[in-house]
Amino acid sequence: MGSLKSKRVLVTGGGQGLGYAIVEHFIEAGSTVAIHYFSSENGARELEERAKKAHLKAGVFRADLTRPPEAESLVNKAAEFLGGLDILINNAGDLVERRTIQELDEAFWERTMAINVTSMTFVTRAAVPWLSQAQAGASIVNLASLAGRKGGHPGSLAYSTAKGANLTWTRALALELAPKGIRVNALAPGFILGTRFHATHTTQASADATVKQIPLGRAGTPADIARAALFLASEYDGFITGATLDINGGVYCA
Repeated sequence: MGSLKSKRVLVTGGGQGLGYAIVEHFIEAGSTVAIHYFSSENGARELEERAKKAHLKAGVFRADLTRPPEAESLVNKAAEFLGGLDILINNAGDLVERRTIQELDEAFWERTMAINVTSMTFVTRAAVPWLSQAQAGASIVNLASLAGRKGGHPGSLAYSTAKGANLTWTRALALELAPKGIRVNALAPGFILGTRFHATHTTQASADATVKQIPLGRAGTPADIARAALFLASEYDGFITGATLDINGGVYCA
């Protein structure tokens, strides 16, 4: 991933979980990074220090991305800090909690969509003018989920719907931004251990049963997702846009 050296990268939700691993890998690739967080400041600060020890520019920015003005402000502050923007990783998202359709209410539905769809939309809207100025083309990578393909485990109806929207949103935006030289792709992770997401929303019994059903015989790791994010962001795949890379150990094959 040598082509990522000195690239200017914004990662949303970069203070923990998959976002943390993605930022780690960009630092290792020599990129300069803007690390967004909402509640995981400690992780974001750790990454900032790691980048600085590697003599790379890094900054930490807090924002509630469900509020469009904060999303826009985040992007502009990050891009100004980095001196522009080459890569946007839309990683922020959450299941919130498991609820069946009978347990849904309007506030829960709207919050799930705001965290997983609306936030991505307004972050990207603010980023496009900056990405359009990137001299060697630009890249957007959206974090979706296997749940958007298969529907997820019980209680993930709202989350699965939002992640399915992420996939369609990626295809539509790829067509819209291609004339600007901006590629747009998505990742659809399957069962990934070592993140707060599954520590919060998945029981040990459910995790054990899920792993037994994975053809490769193991759960994924955050590094599995980070490597894929860097691949889609890099210059080596300049003809890939509108695609979704499924990372699930063989559970789902499109």
